[in-house]
Amino acid sequence: MNPRTAVDCGYTWVAEWEPHQATWISWPYRETTWPGRLHTIAPVTERIIRTLAEVETVHVLGGPSQTFQAASMALAHAPNVHVHNIPTNDVWIRDYGPTFVVHPLKKQLGAVRWIFNAWGNKYQPYDDDAKASARICRGLDPNGLWRFTESQELGQAIEQFASSLVCEGGALETDGQGTLLSTTSAVITGTRNPRWSREQIEQEFQQQLGVSKVLWIDGGELAGDDTDSHIDQLVRFIRPGAVFAAVSSTSDDSNAPHLAKQYQVLKECVDAQGRTLEIVPLKTPPPRLIQGRRVPESYCNYYMANGIVIVPQFGYRSTDSAALGILKEHYPDRDIVPIDASDFILGLGAFHCATQQQPAV
Repeated sequence: MNPRTAVDCGYTWVAEWEPHQATWISWPYRETTWPGRLHTIAPVTERIIRTLAEVETVHVLGGPSQTFQAASMALAHAPNVHVHNIPTNDVWIRDYGPTFVVHPLKKQLGAVRWIFNAWGNKYQPYDDDAKASARICRGLDPNGLWRFTESQELGQAIEQFASSLVCEGGALETDGQGTLLSTTSAVITGTRNPRWSREQIEQEFQQQLGVSKVLWIDGGELAGDDTDSHIDQLVRFIRPGAVFAAVSSTSDDSNAPHLAKQYQVLKECVDAQGRTLEIVPLKTPPPRLIQGRRVPESYCNYYMANGIVIVPQFGYRSTDSAALGILKEHYPDRDIVPIDASDFILGLGAFHCATQQQPAV
């Protein structure tokens, strides 16, 4: 265990709905992630970036040199957008990027850097993704501003806490009041943390994120999901004490029994403040195959930014519209922004997977 933890130094992780200073996102280029559909992904990514840039700063990892040039050209005149010459292997920055934490007294930004091994060594290569977190932190100052240039390094970077836990950001969800949601299948695995006990992992979360209670929301599963059931596809905090939970829209969906089991687990949960959870069902689209593969479509994979919620749409009018209505009901003070994810999901992730929030300090 790392004796110098974020909590020891006065930092804590805040909920996604708190004010952001920026969003981090990676430019897409990997053909194998979207076979036959890559040409449709850059326009969607650009729309996400430009939508976010209307409400907060957007930092874009440009990827390899050729992709960096393409991203720089596409976003050359986009206000509030910065493209960085940071190499990547893929776009899923939620999982390999830093988990930003804040020091409420000093009003400073810090970061927890988990070990990334491509969801239990499922994909190669992943070396650039594994290094991206450190490269991001290298360029940010304690005020959360990007200060790094190729000719001159930053004088004082943000405080970093390198955990020895293998973990992805999509496996973590907090209410900002001491409760963390996760799944054992995505954290306590032989390919990620074979020598860690559940108690040790909970202690690491407590010491790095400032949470006081970890709720393991097991049972849920989406066919086609390669993350081993990341929580951000299954259950999301709406606000403290209330969650969205993915449920199947059709009884013949193979996901239905798994999501029903997860719903029962949630009904028995008590959060860090002693509250039983209010559960709001969020129906998934009917089963869909792309190129013979089942895709893990879930409206829980939305992303909250300053004053807006970006919601994936999967081309199934009934559930798309229902999800927008439910999110509008529960986020009446935010603009609900639907963006087509019907091709994006072929990469087995949606918009929350492809973004990482940097909270304001």
